[in-house]
Amino acid sequence: MPGEAVILLSGGMDSGVLLAWASRRYRKVHALSFDYGSKHAAKELAMAEDLALAYHAPFIKVDLPFMNELFSSSLLQSGDAIPEGSYAQVNMLSTVVPFRNGIMLSISIGYAENLKIDTVLIAAHAGDHPVYPDCRRSFMDAMDQAASLGTYAGVRVKAPFVDLTKEALAQLGRSLGFDFARTWSCYKGGEMHCGLCATCVERKAALGFAQGLDPTRYLA
Repeated sequence: MPGEAVILLSGGMDSGVLLAWASRRYRKVHALSFDYGSKHAAKELAMAEDLALAYHAPFIKVDLPFMNELFSSSLLQSGDAIPEGSYAQVNMLSTVVPFRNGIMLSISIGYAENLKIDTVLIAAHAGDHPVYPDCRRSFMDAMDQAASLGTYAGVRVKAPFVDLTKEALAQLGRSLGFDFARTWSCYKGGEMHCGLCATCVERKAALGFAQGLDPTRYLA
């Protein structure tokens, strides 16, 4: 079994499945979560910490207050209301946080280099690509090359789900015995998943809400 890896753990279903997947492939997984001022940060980060504990992964939360202060996005506490509907709609572009994955990957790469760990894992998947440019394979490949060139440890960035659909990722999670009830997706960050924002709509479809397979409780 390979040694250690650093994983970007948001507390959502994608990174949760990645944690379950990585825990079977690496002797030790270090979980980094980032509070960049999103509306759903409190819900998501609580899930991330709980998941890290369940999978025996050291957990570190990194605060990035400058993103909420300097960047514009409806995802952020400083931004407009979260739009409702699917990711196919033009208004979903308002949820883009400029270079979010680039910033978080850079910190994770530095953290891995400091611990002499040569692998950073991120749960980007095919469903993210149309809306978020920093989730695409071309971006991940570029960050992988930059990390390899810019570190003594030769850190590599790996996105093992980059070509998977959300539905395929959900199937993988079930095959690993992953509990999706321990994850948070809703961008609004209320007491329950709203069921109407794009990430809730995507979650419902991936987990089979219409077929009664989704364990999530939704407001709508």
